[in-house]
Amino acid sequence: MQSVETLKEGLKRAYTITINAKDIESRIDAEVKKIAPQVKMPGFRAGKVPANLVRKMHGDALTQEALNSSIQESVDKAINDNKLRPAVQPQVNMSEQYAVGKDVVLSMELEVLPEIIIPEIEGLELERLIVEVSDKEVDAAVEKLAEGQKSFETAAKSYKAAAGDQVIIDFEGKVDGVPFDGGKGESMAVEIGSGQLIPGFEDQLIGLKANDDTIINVTFPSDYNVENLKGKDATFDIVVGEVKKPTESKIDDDMAKSFGLEGLEQLRGLLKTQVEQELNSLTRTYMKRQLLDTLAADHDFEVPPSMAETEFEQIWQQLEQEAAREEDPEAAKAEMEKDREDYRDIAVRRVRLGLLLSEIGHAQGVEVTQQEMQMLIAQAAQQYGPEDREKFTQYIQNTPMAAAQLRAPMFEDKVVDILFEKAKVSEKTVSREELETAIEADPEETDKKKPAKKKAAKKAPDKKEVDKKDTGKKTSAKKPAAKKADAKAETKKTPAKKSTAKKALTKKAVPEK
Repeated sequence: MQSVETLKEGLKRAYTITINAKDIESRIDAEVKKIAPQVKMPGFRAGKVPANLVRKMHGDALTQEALNSSIQESVDKAINDNKLRPAVQPQVNMSEQYAVGKDVVLSMELEVLPEIIIPEIEGLELERLIVEVSDKEVDAAVEKLAEGQKSFETAAKSYKAAAGDQVIIDFEGKVDGVPFDGGKGESMAVEIGSGQLIPGFEDQLIGLKANDDTIINVTFPSDYNVENLKGKDATFDIVVGEVKKPTESKIDDDMAKSFGLEGLEQLRGLLKTQVEQELNSLTRTYMKRQLLDTLAADHDFEVPPSMAETEFEQIWQQLEQEAAREEDPEAAKAEMEKDREDYRDIAVRRVRLGLLLSEIGHAQGVEVTQQEMQMLIAQAAQQYGPEDREKFTQYIQNTPMAAAQLRAPMFEDKVVDILFEKAKVSEKTVSREELETAIEADPEETDKKKPAKKKAAKKAPDKKEVDKKDTGKKTSAKKPAAKKADAKAETKKTPAKKSTAKKALTKKAVPEK
């Protein structure tokens, strides 16, 4: 095998690889000898079929197998001989169809990882903003919990439903006068103003009394995930069973005992710990942003174009999904387009930081253990139903690229922890508001003295919101060679399963897993 470099431009490389015909023929002969003892043919004893007949019977399959293994080994050898570090899977093509007795000529194109000088990580200067938990914050947490525990009592039959009340209804939905699947339900409790149901539904319950019947007109959202209902006008025949008014939630020992606790003081202690953890998480987020901004400012190496493009596509897809949920999707998308190049810059920054953190991590001997990986798989599998969890686990175990994606956030956290340990950290006590403002602040925007952007319904997501998540964000699962670190995904609570009927009324139908 011979390889000749034909392109060296930035991080792009191209090679012509020639595989000698004799090497392929030798490989085919070896395969013939290997399988000959197992070949059976009428007129011959087992294992005594002549090699030429074996080759005649299985020649095509053996040739293809020999060709594939020769190509793979030649590509691997070219990469090793030229000391390449592929950023993406190489693109390999044969110059012409294989013909027996002729050399095989391949073209290989790839992008390589840049040479990264590992920075001096001792003594990085960072600031830790500390928020002390006040009684006021604990009180607010208790009150919020109490609000979630509110109950309702049946109102008089003459009472008209108002915002905040709960209405028990039977309903049947129709599109063009025809009932649709999942659009019928009985005795469903709807809290007016909760925003759980499709726009306009809850508001039309205001003023209804027990035993009233009416017809509600609504339009399903354009991004509704039941295809035949997207954007459709619908009616719902409503019969009110009863109207309930909210009762005042008392914050006392009895409320605490309803959670299985001894009393209110124990509940306050638990909530204080919870608030402390939340504030510690915000403090870490601020420190991490400082750290990444510092690393980004000091490093400006070229990144593989395909990795940057993949990252940009992921960002853009996220923005398009968010824009589609705005009141005026087209205006939001138009606003996005104005900042397209800014988002490309963010994509490049993410890739660069990911590569840098990966290099630092490997230099520091950071690794995710097998036990930790099993924990990550188990946690991720919880989003699936019991029948699909085993399939998911097998998929991760059998797909190195998917496993690399799952491993990446923990790898990054470990690298960040090492950098925090080695940094010179100063501390400052601030309020929650000051900490949140510091996290939201965009130094680059401040430097340019750009006016703050108003949050409007038609406005696309601000690029600061995208850049806030800017750590060594994961690349596509197709790019395992980069071994990029990743940002920790935001935790989302799994909603309780709804009945089929109620799902038809929610803003987005949630298919059962």
